[in-house]
Amino acid sequence: MATETIVQHRPRCSWAQGNPLLAAYHDAEWGVAEHDARALWEKLMLDGFQAGLAWITILRKRDAFRAAFAGFDPARVARFGPGDVDRLMADAGIVRSRAKIEATIGNARAFLAMRAAGEDFAAFCWSFVDGRPIVNGDDAPRTRSPASEALSAALKARGFTFVGPVIVYAWMQACGLVDDHEPQCFAHRSAGTHRASPDRAA
Repeated sequence: MATETIVQHRPRCSWAQGNPLLAAYHDAEWGVAEHDARALWEKLMLDGFQAGLAWITILRKRDAFRAAFAGFDPARVARFGPGDVDRLMADAGIVRSRAKIEATIGNARAFLAMRAAGEDFAAFCWSFVDGRPIVNGDDAPRTRSPASEALSAALKARGFTFVGPVIVYAWMQACGLVDDHEPQCFAHRSAGTHRASPDRAA
């Protein structure tokens, strides 16, 4: 299979090696700078669902999550009520955690409250890295940073939940606010690779 050949021979970050789905996600999405407010919010919600689980689990369920949460449209999710929570708790296609489901609904309302107050979610998030990705040039393991701690606190102050500094850091890596590609990876800055954000609704 062609995908398996690529996975085997293309140098990637260690976490993306050996699995075609992880490799495809790494190559097309992870670390690509995301500036769309809705897409940033969706990815933050998915990282909240990941807490305590492997990311591959969320990737496999991502289409089901999108169907269950109305395409992660904050305006629609914000209108979810108790009946929707019950529906989602019965949906085997997603992670059935009542706390995470209720947090996503609450976070949709927090997102809309920011917008109503004139705060653009994307501009707000990127302001914590001065509008440019923080580039880490080594493979030292990191799970949080001063920026993720500050952004986590600011999100909580605006009513968000399931946005601790570790979750936020993983999301910052995924959305390109932090560039943590390992030195041997083809996408590492020293490799001179410039990846365009693919046309997607992620």
